[in-house]
Amino acid sequence: MAALSATVFLATGTGYAVLGGDGGLVTADITGGHVADGATDILLVGSDSRVDANGNPLPRDVLDALNAGDSDGEQNTDTLMVVRVPDDPSQGASAVSIPRDAWVEVPGFGKRKINSALARSAAVARQDLAARGVTGPELEKEANAAGSRTLVQTVERFTGVSIDHYAQVNLAGFAEITRALGGVPVCLRAPVDDRYSGADFDAGPQTVEGAAALSFVRQRHGLPGGDLDRVRRQQAFLAGLTHRLLSAGTLADPTAVAALLRAVNGAVVLDQEWDLASLIAHAGRLRGDRVEFRTVPTERSDLRTGSEGVAVEVDPERVTAFFAGLTGADPADPPPVDPADTARAAAPGGDSVPAEPDDDGNADPGDVTGGTAEDDPPALTADGVPCVD
Repeated sequence: MAALSATVFLATGTGYAVLGGDGGLVTADITGGHVADGATDILLVGSDSRVDANGNPLPRDVLDALNAGDSDGEQNTDTLMVVRVPDDPSQGASAVSIPRDAWVEVPGFGKRKINSALARSAAVARQDLAARGVTGPELEKEANAAGSRTLVQTVERFTGVSIDHYAQVNLAGFAEITRALGGVPVCLRAPVDDRYSGADFDAGPQTVEGAAALSFVRQRHGLPGGDLDRVRRQQAFLAGLTHRLLSAGTLADPTAVAALLRAVNGAVVLDQEWDLASLIAHAGRLRGDRVEFRTVPTERSDLRTGSEGVAVEVDPERVTAFFAGLTGADPADPPPVDPADTARAAAPGGDSVPAEPDDDGNADPGDVTGGTAEDDPPALTADGVPCVD
């Protein structure tokens, strides 16, 4: 969502003209630049950080309005999606979700749930930065950038994909972007009322924005497949959002473009190498039925890990082959681990991040359920608004 919302500002060129310059978008040195492998690969990250992209704490009233709990320093990345935009637009684009509880190798920290990679690395970086005298918002910005780099490395090794670009959005930014869009169309097969996430929706088609949109994508309690159903919910949300962008003329509306630009200021972090214009050139030729939303192949979803509760087991070889198949390329060897990274696992504070909180703020012992890859439902597309659990 961060990427979609950021790229619309160059679709007509009016975003820069309305607000001037780059509109205050926050960028950081996160990725290594574009690698020619038949596609542009973008890592989209939804973070539960309670600070904005400039490192400033979110106000108490904003957190309360979003049912987001306290500003406790957590930076878990509970939404992870790799978007592949092939160099040949006729192949269509794929948005592939990675379950937040996927059990993967995190460079420097060993086997961990993937949603803790950014937080663990940021915690180590924060200590080093503080020792060098960095304080305040700049400390938070630089620590987040360091954590983001580790997250990118983790995803690259896990998927065999070279991440070209990165976009991260926080809770408040997500809510503001949905308001700027005038809401996002969604559809539920049955009514839900979840006290943990605040999700309270009727069955059928409806439009959500702000705190309601955040609740829609955060709910996992009460869903048959737990976190894997939440992934499906997020995909359906993005399918509805993409459908609206591609079919409602949003990208050609100067007023809508300007509103979106204002919404992402201070809420979205982009890698500093991103050439948004080249992505727009490809995205502008896509059709809704050629944008598919998938989930990486998974194994058992009740893997006992000990220190981190229950996780989702994944086979990196299957995942690598899956991504290669999206563009017809040969599976790539995972990037090598930097030997210097291995020392970080033992560094003070390397394991200082607690188990990720549940939606009600309590430690989550692991409640992932759901089937294996063979049981996964077919991919969603952006050709309409799909109904989900």
